[in-house]
Amino acid sequence: MRMFLALVLLALSGLTQAAIKTQEIPYQSTDGTKMIGYYAYDDAIKGPRPGVVVVHEFWGLNDYAKRRARDLAGLGYSALAIDMYGGGKNTEHPKDAMAFMQEVLKDSAVASARFQAGLDLLKQQPQTDPDKLAAIGYCFGGGVVLNAARQGLPLKGVVSFHGALATNTPAAPGSVKAKILVEHGAKDSMITPDNVAAFKSEMDKAGADYKFVSLKDAKHGFSNPDADRLGHGDHGGPDIGYNKAADESSWADMKAFFKKIFA
Repeated sequence: MRMFLALVLLALSGLTQAAIKTQEIPYQSTDGTKMIGYYAYDDAIKGPRPGVVVVHEFWGLNDYAKRRARDLAGLGYSALAIDMYGGGKNTEHPKDAMAFMQEVLKDSAVASARFQAGLDLLKQQPQTDPDKLAAIGYCFGGGVVLNAARQGLPLKGVVSFHGALATNTPAAPGSVKAKILVEHGAKDSMITPDNVAAFKSEMDKAGADYKFVSLKDAKHGFSNPDADRLGHGDHGGPDIGYNKAADESSWADMKAFFKKIFA
């Protein structure tokens, strides 16, 4: 009996030690912006493992983006939620969020440099296998990771969740190296049918390896449980909404996608 109890305690001790570790890491972009990354990994896993960059919604580096980094760490990845606005800035006011986003997007070189700085930081972590990298993004962040793929960055794959599809710099034929998964809400009023058609045409012409998933009844922001609150806030939020089925389906698609690209 004593031996049995000892074994149980030992097993419980092992579970306790397998906690997800997190830390905030300051870093800087080549444009001089000082940023704060949120890094997560499972310290029960020994040695390097694939790394995934998480790019936040237009709200900024908030708790949702950080939660997704922890979720990825729980799946066995080295995950970094990067800071595209600087200083860990975030808001729940849509006008402020729009201003933050537009400030970054007005210069594509700045946006690219900030993503690259985050990717470099992830590669520097001892838990990261620098030859197995991917990126996921939500809303604004979905557009950021798609642009990273368009630029031919050394990523195994990118996943866009309710992300922006339009671009002023379409991919050139043969330029897209990363495999692409797009999880799109069929009722996303912010992405027009013309945007969808143009994106698919662009990817076809570029010869990209991509999959486009249209999720039934899902609006913009479908993956974020806070979307309903943010969409009906005191500030008059955007047309967004959480959809549990779409959230779970898109996350399952991502897991299968990563299993394939990191094989």
